[in-house]
Amino acid sequence: MLGFLSAPVGVAYHIVVALSVLLNPLGSGLATAAAIVAFTVGVRLLLSPLSYHAFRGQARLSALQPKITQLRQRYQKQPDKLQQELTALYRAEGGGMLAGCLPLLLQLPFFSIMYRLFLSATVAGRPNTLLARDLLTTPLGSHWLTWPGPVSIHGLLFIGLFALLAGAAFVAARVSRTAAPGLAAAGQPGQPAGLGLVSRVLPYTTVVIAAFVPLAAGIYLLTTTAWTAAERALLSRWANPPAR
Repeated sequence: MLGFLSAPVGVAYHIVVALSVLLNPLGSGLATAAAIVAFTVGVRLLLSPLSYHAFRGQARLSALQPKITQLRQRYQKQPDKLQQELTALYRAEGGGMLAGCLPLLLQLPFFSIMYRLFLSATVAGRPNTLLARDLLTTPLGSHWLTWPGPVSIHGLLFIGLFALLAGAAFVAARVSRTAAPGLAAAGQPGQPAGLGLVSRVLPYTTVVIAAFVPLAAGIYLLTTTAWTAAERALLSRWANPPAR
């Protein structure tokens, strides 16, 4: 195990084990999976102030679209000057076109911890008992592309996970475009190259990642993606209440 992750993985191990004991009435086949969901929700609650800050940043940038349109019209034949003016505008407003990435970046250490937790045979010098846990008879430490293989009864569980992930990613992307429509437009002068494409494709990368990580890490990805969709929908509704 990577040295700098040893202590966090040990803490996560004890948290997940304790949660699975509390959730044991759900049954041994669901308790640990539910504990992973609860752990993920706890992480997202911890990061919720940063998510709110990122949403506010995106909303501010979306509100700048009239000024951005004016700059594009004024410097449509001077792309270098246009880029300078747009950069200055974003800096003056205290953000950038990637203002919403901070919560995602801060989740990476937690995802890495969950990945290592169901990959390491030992934790804190003791056998990792979580590797013996399963969801519907599929070990939480198993991978889709390894035994018993993608085309199997166990493989069907992973395919169901991928389908749910794709659905959650679709909703999250749709909510993001609705919450900040000005940031979803692609191919406009002055916009960073490929940003529109990246903003549309990025949510679906979780499906690809889930195909190569343990089932437990896939459950983490599904939970955090669904949380993102719900969180953005609530923040958008709070920031733009429906007219009466």
